[in-house]
Amino acid sequence: MKSLTPVEMIRKLVGFDTTSRESNLKLIDFARDWLDGFDIKSELVFDGPRRKANLFATIGPSDKPGLMLSGHSDVVPVDGQDWHSEPFQATEKDGRLYARGSSDMKSFIAVVLALVPEFAAAKLKTPIHLGITYDEEVGCLGVRPLIAALAKRTVRPRLCIIGEPTMMQPVIANKGKRSYLCRVRGHESHSALAHAGVNAVEAAAEIVAHLKAMARQRRKEGPFDRDFIPPYSTIHVGTIQGGIALNIVPRDCRFEFEIRDLPGDDAEAMRVELERFARTLLPEMQAVSREAGIVFEELNVTPPLSTAPDAEIAQLAGALSGANAAGKVSYTTEGGLYQQGGIPTVICGPGSIEQAHRPDEFIALDQVKQCEAFMRRLLERCAR
Repeated sequence: MKSLTPVEMIRKLVGFDTTSRESNLKLIDFARDWLDGFDIKSELVFDGPRRKANLFATIGPSDKPGLMLSGHSDVVPVDGQDWHSEPFQATEKDGRLYARGSSDMKSFIAVVLALVPEFAAAKLKTPIHLGITYDEEVGCLGVRPLIAALAKRTVRPRLCIIGEPTMMQPVIANKGKRSYLCRVRGHESHSALAHAGVNAVEAAAEIVAHLKAMARQRRKEGPFDRDFIPPYSTIHVGTIQGGIALNIVPRDCRFEFEIRDLPGDDAEAMRVELERFARTLLPEMQAVSREAGIVFEELNVTPPLSTAPDAEIAQLAGALSGANAAGKVSYTTEGGLYQQGGIPTVICGPGSIEQAHRPDEFIALDQVKQCEAFMRRLLERCAR
């Protein structure tokens, strides 16, 4: 099979519209066929409807655990964004490649795939595993069944590097993310007879105000980790809907909120505190209508990543990148889930997170070259 350069491979991968609402199977089928061309077999782990799949492959000996290189295939939408080039077609200009997913995070996957011929030709003593996941952008959904499948294997990866954009600097920790939906049920009445109703919007507003107070407390009192920006756990209300007309006491209101928790902070305690506060509102509400109530629904829980600076994978990423220190980031990755699954993990990939999710997203070509050099140094180590 004809080889492709990393830049050619990036052009190929960004050409697949893998927005999370779409299937990623065209990209996965391409990657599987590419690996097949070098006699590397892949395992696919599908979602329920079989519209999406994770890919897992091993290059080198299959009877021993190795290092996994992992990246997500999905990208965020471009709807409503002011792009100056075609989002799903790479445009090169001034040492940059512009396209959706160029930074977050198809360039990492592309560099790995482009170097597969070199990986396959080398006599690896330590295997290199490749993982390509789906639906990271909507809650790190795809990696969960992949981790479950890996747990059933006799031999599974021993270490993992996730190629999220970090400017090729190792990252050993990221915040977790917990998202929730709160539904408030009140009781309708004419607004002139407000005493006969239970105002769901007002009850929701009291809960939202309590969330804001909890967020202020974290900002003022911590706990703190100064390596993060911001250095504390954050609480954020993102959506709220309620009421149908100004002159009707609203029966229903719902809102969504999230907690971005520092490693070591107790996000579960925050949830418990909020639900305890919400229960204090119920006596007044139910004195008017027994049907009034407040229900919380957990939408997603992705744990934080926290890898010790002296851990083997952190030391390896530092040696491969040439970095003197490792960082921490406030965005959430699949790393905490891999770590929870028993695979020590760090984050290190080309590009800047500042470009992620924005119009005119780009990857600098010098970042691609740095990633190539990183992978070739990894190849040398795995061949020893």
